[in-house]
Amino acid sequence: MTEGRLASLRLSALGIARAHAPNPLAAVHGLLAMQAQDYAGALWSVGLRVPGSTVTTVEEALASGQIVRSWPMRGTLHLVAADDLGWMLGLTGQRMVRAAEGRRRSLGLGAADFVRAEELLRAELSGGRTASRAELFAALDAGGISPAGQRGVHTLGQLAQTGVLVQSTKDNWRLLEEWVPQPRRLEPDEALREFALRYALGHGPVTARDFAWWSSLTLTDARAGLAAAADELATLSVDDETYYLRPGLEPAPPALHLLPGFDEFVLGYTDRTAQLPKEQFLTIVPGGNGVFLPTIVVDGQIVGTWKRAKSTSKRITFALSPFAALTAPTLRAVETRLTAYGEFLGTEVALA
Repeated sequence: MTEGRLASLRLSALGIARAHAPNPLAAVHGLLAMQAQDYAGALWSVGLRVPGSTVTTVEEALASGQIVRSWPMRGTLHLVAADDLGWMLGLTGQRMVRAAEGRRRSLGLGAADFVRAEELLRAELSGGRTASRAELFAALDAGGISPAGQRGVHTLGQLAQTGVLVQSTKDNWRLLEEWVPQPRRLEPDEALREFALRYALGHGPVTARDFAWWSSLTLTDARAGLAAAADELATLSVDDETYYLRPGLEPAPPALHLLPGFDEFVLGYTDRTAQLPKEQFLTIVPGGNGVFLPTIVVDGQIVGTWKRAKSTSKRITFALSPFAALTAPTLRAVETRLTAYGEFLGTEVALA
């Protein structure tokens, strides 16, 4: 078992190499959660797994309530199947709230502020109403809770982590209990097992440390969840480390892929060395600031980045920044993938 084979298996598990999800909900459900603070990138993360999909079809899944956008783990936005969010927050929500207590105290936000904020925003949104972030900030300000600086963001974040608020589209906030009135309800042990099982099926090969980091759970809980799900998982041993994965998973065939910056192929693991050389990490995350650039992936290995270079009303031009010169066949493969991306966006695209 080589690192290249680990990466190839991950491409298959993640639904990238063999895109076959019948619809956006199935794509998200299959991975349990997909990182989504870059909204446009998250739409493409879903779209590249659903043959024939478009921006419109993915956004329709959000607007209809099949998929929601919230903070189920790691203090960052994810796309999640609507009926999964509640039981996930039951395992992770309070851990994230406790992890952010120091930062929120430094912003002058205490327990009473969050109680008051919940009252204000329930009044703003009850009855099936929606509001933008700016409108929620205005409601907080009018009620005596200044959203200045990072106060507003942290207030909305905590109310999402505690299951009060949820985003239905890019900037459309609702009350979770109204938007998802009949969520799945799982007992804690059952929820932990499902969390582990679906993460491993959708991302594996993964380790317990990968799962603990990805899920915001303790390493003890991560190990317990994987142990509980072991009857439905296969394992591999690499350098005395146990990896969990879908039984019968086949490596991805050789191919090139253009992934958005926060795709789960990079963000789904605490150890990314199977797909990304350590010496190139800061190329993907310039300055180590947590902003991941879109990646060019060849046969399971990240070989460079790509970005939008110029946009007009008729065409979007993209530029490549490979780690080393790309061959002519690789460039042709890039053009093929860009054409697919253009069809997803509904616009003409070209290489710079």
